[in-house]
Amino acid sequence: MSVSPIRTDADYRKARARLAKLWDKTDKASRDDIDMLALVMDDFERRNYPMEAPTPLAAIRFRMEQAGLKPRDLEPFIGSRSRVSEVLSGARPLSLDMIRALHRHLGIPADALIQQGEPEPTAEPKEPSVPALQRLRSLGLMKAKETYAAFMKRMVGPQKAAAFLRKSRTQRTNAKTDQAALTAWLAAVRHLADQVDIAKPKKKQRGADAARTLAQLSTASDGPARARELLRKWGVVLVTLEHLPGTYLDGAAMCRDDGIDVIAMTLRYDRVDNFWFTLLHEFCHVSHHLSDTTPLILDDLELKSSDQIEDEADAFAQNALIPPELWSKSVSRSMDSEDINELAAAANIHPAIVAGRWQREHNEYRRFSKMLGRGEVRIYLQSRT
Repeated sequence: MSVSPIRTDADYRKARARLAKLWDKTDKASRDDIDMLALVMDDFERRNYPMEAPTPLAAIRFRMEQAGLKPRDLEPFIGSRSRVSEVLSGARPLSLDMIRALHRHLGIPADALIQQGEPEPTAEPKEPSVPALQRLRSLGLMKAKETYAAFMKRMVGPQKAAAFLRKSRTQRTNAKTDQAALTAWLAAVRHLADQVDIAKPKKKQRGADAARTLAQLSTASDGPARARELLRKWGVVLVTLEHLPGTYLDGAAMCRDDGIDVIAMTLRYDRVDNFWFTLLHEFCHVSHHLSDTTPLILDDLELKSSDQIEDEADAFAQNALIPPELWSKSVSRSMDSEDINELAAAANIHPAIVAGRWQREHNEYRRFSKMLGRGEVRIYLQSRT
């Protein structure tokens, strides 16, 4: 049976009726006719009844309904409660940072978040906030009367300053982040890392076995210092530099120009459990994810992410710290401090790591709160490199 082009609404109604009659047929000729009818009907629908693209607000509301999200769940990606309210009411357009965060963390297509014909979203500020600049000076990184432009040139060199600002990034960061302050922090990290005299190892120590070796250093009170030294032997620079006001960051992974891997940590939470998870998360990035197209990865680990490499790094760190088979057979909601210590001994890691993971998985942060090793990391990492 031949399939004719559809030119009128009457042709379209006939095609629909014919399709309904053929729908339950299973022979090859009927299935071919069904495919052809679907094609010509689709062509007629697109020409005569085009669907309007969803507005950014409609796309956000659809994703919220789909995932069962409340307005407060958007705050890490959009900003304060009032800002979320303004966006959802249509009173505030999405900024570039909001679009990036909603696309990366909630999986909303970028095309749906950028309306055609509208002015391009506001880009990041050119200079950090005054508090961020003051912090740079108090840390001894920025000179008293130095401009931000001069600081950037001194940190990464006059030829590279502009290019550094444009570098491709994979960001698991809060929408409220001061991007210029974040760039300043990164420039300072690169400057500090470049000062470290380190040789490329003949054989890189990377992957799960190396991660497990790192994790077991957590049993020593000076484990963080030992980890830094071991990483240096493996050809990885570990830089610790506190985050600047307006940035929400735990760690970053990047490469020096000579190919040496760099892990940067803010020690935002001076806790044993947070330090080791963040370190191994970033170690996964330098082991598996850095490339010419992804030379820089930034992480706020408080944010949930739908990004594949972030999921991989989370799982990598989790499994390096506690082998999955050991966790699955040992964990329970009724665990007490003795159980935590026994599991830590079996995994040969610090008990704080077990306590922290139990809290996250059970969403119960009061129990074992005194076992997290607060104030036991920064004292062993007084120098920045």
